[in-house]
Amino acid sequence: MNTIPDVCILGLGYIGLPTASLLATKGFCVAGMDANDNLIQSLRHGKCLIYEPALDVMVKSALKSGYLTVDTKPREAEIFIICVPTPFKDKHKPDLSYVESAAACIAPFLRSGNLVILESTVPVGTTERMAGLLADMRPELRIGQDCPGNSEPVYVAHCPERVLPGRILHELVENDRIVGGIDQKSTRKGVEFYKRFVSGSVQGTDSRTAEMIKLTENSFRDVNIAFANELSMLCQELDLNVWEVIELANRHPRVNILQPGAGVGGHCIAVDPWFLVDSAPQTARLLRLAREVNDSKPKAIIARTLEAVAEQSNPTVVCLGLSFKPDIDDLRESPALAIAEALAEANVNLLICEPYIQALPPSLRNRPNVRKADVEDCLQDGDIIVALVKHTPFINIAADRLVQKTVIDACGLWRGKQAASHDARAGRK
Repeated sequence: MNTIPDVCILGLGYIGLPTASLLATKGFCVAGMDANDNLIQSLRHGKCLIYEPALDVMVKSALKSGYLTVDTKPREAEIFIICVPTPFKDKHKPDLSYVESAAACIAPFLRSGNLVILESTVPVGTTERMAGLLADMRPELRIGQDCPGNSEPVYVAHCPERVLPGRILHELVENDRIVGGIDQKSTRKGVEFYKRFVSGSVQGTDSRTAEMIKLTENSFRDVNIAFANELSMLCQELDLNVWEVIELANRHPRVNILQPGAGVGGHCIAVDPWFLVDSAPQTARLLRLAREVNDSKPKAIIARTLEAVAEQSNPTVVCLGLSFKPDIDDLRESPALAIAEALAEANVNLLICEPYIQALPPSLRNRPNVRKADVEDCLQDGDIIVALVKHTPFINIAADRLVQKTVIDACGLWRGKQAASHDARAGRK
């Protein structure tokens, strides 16, 4: 790869669009492809539908330069990067239909010497299975195998994303990357590509190991968050301030407990451990239990809130935050959103304050008992304040604004201090 290769990226979501824009600013000719025509039309009009610091500026610059083009169909390229969703189906079975569709989309455009990279988080063995699908669709090509004569094979590798929402553009460049090919030549080709724009270390391995590393990283986080969330529920039951317990416990030199929250959300941690549970259900017992603990946390908050509602006469409940983590607009698998939806279904009078989205999601829209409001309106009109996401605009809410209100602090906005007596009244009568 002495010359800059053309790149085609399939999936222009929270990973694909930043990656496409970044590569375009680095001089790569990038064709971005997404099946969502509304998304493509919005991008063509210079409108970025994803909130991520500086992303809108980078997208506009990349499109204006001509190095980035977008369409609903792929085109020929030297490198294909697949960044499509990998959700789970009923009973937490992995849904790989998007990966399979992406493979089918690029199959007609593949040529000898191309590199296909799967960045989507997937169960162990998926990259090899995708290579098998490509081989079935293009039998005249050699997928990851040596070819007779001077022709090259099609190289296939997995390189899982490792970015934090809110810091995606920085971490795409700065973070270490793991590249695992279905054979050694595919690994070398993948490592060579990522070294063109990644300042962090680029480590090579095989595709199955790379897949397992990503699932291990997210499962590690999930298990540790589950401990914090279970601890918060224990402290609630024992009439203790969990924030103080964690703060003082962490003064031990070998203890580092994470902060509890409303649950676990997002496209990775809330989903990926189930891939390992599905692969080895009799072995992955701790991972299953951690998922169950984290999934139970929103139910505990819903129950506490409904208890507080029952103690008052037709109160108004405020939900502070809907996204799955602070200072982003991403609602995927969000426990805060699930809590708000459950309260809306219970016909609770609901005010939603989510500063990072312009309109409520369809599940909450057009409900007579639900309204989106700013912080001031929520504090003025709300009787029960449920802090779900620690957004920066919420951090400076003064304690005196909470007087005479019932407060349920699920994310540590007030760390159980100013709000402790109000929270106790809501959760333990």
